[in-house]
Amino acid sequence: MSQRNRDGKRTARERLREQREIDKAREKRKRTLIAVGAVVAVLAIAAGVGLLVAGRNNGGGVAVAAPAGAAGKDKLVIPVGASDAPSTLTVYEDFRCPACGQFEKTFTDTIHQLEDSGQIKVDYHLVRIIDGNAGGTGSLNAANAAACAQDQNKFRAYHDVLYANQPVETDDKFAQKTYLLQLADKVGGLKTPTFTTCVNNGTYDAWVKKSNSAFGQSGFNSTPTVLLNNTNIYADTQNPLTPAKLKQLVADANKGKKPGTATPSVTPSQSPSQSPSQSPSQSPSGSRSQSPSPSQSSTG
Repeated sequence: MSQRNRDGKRTARERLREQREIDKAREKRKRTLIAVGAVVAVLAIAAGVGLLVAGRNNGGGVAVAAPAGAAGKDKLVIPVGASDAPSTLTVYEDFRCPACGQFEKTFTDTIHQLEDSGQIKVDYHLVRIIDGNAGGTGSLNAANAAACAQDQNKFRAYHDVLYANQPVETDDKFAQKTYLLQLADKVGGLKTPTFTTCVNNGTYDAWVKKSNSAFGQSGFNSTPTVLLNNTNIYADTQNPLTPAKLKQLVADANKGKKPGTATPSVTPSQSPSQSPSQSPSQSPSGSRSQSPSPSQSSTG
């Protein structure tokens, strides 16, 4: 065999060997890319599961806007009074609830006195039982408007105006945002463009719904629910709570303790008991009721 032929065969073998090396390298890169892709996919799935679990543990996982100064778990509490007050009154209430209206009519002045003297702070939880039981959106819209008032540092005053003008349970007048804005005129400086936009846009609707869901998981099922330092003081119908009894309970709880550094809040000029509309103590049928039955939560 000539030298030329031997050189040609050697060159062909070298080209074949080089091509094989190239194919091996290409296959190796392909396997590496597949492996990396699988790892990324697993990590993505794990991250998704983690977010789902976190979402379930957080009552839905979607952060909702809370009004200024909101406190407590998930910022679902609107606190009123001195943060360093020795006792805390916790109130779960629905602005459409007749029993809540009766409670406010009876206890508002006493609660304000205790707040303004630094004896208690009040943690308000706003719920919407009546919307669920009777239909409508008055509980939701009124609670959103109250949260909007909290942004203006006028929650307490507007809260009292809402109860002073509470319609009968069967009249879902609080569903009318124009009416809620009209009531805001009773609180000096509240009805600003910011407040109006907040009410009309339902800025805190999701927050109210989350508060209502939390109430459903609280173990309580009616409004008003009233706790003093986590003890239910409003459920005993055989020994009903009175303003004098509330003062005594607070005095006993605060014995030997220093009052908080409270600053008296501004209240509307109109007393909650002087409503131009239907009195909160009137039942849906029009008959007078001294103690309306608490509004029970519903699964509907």
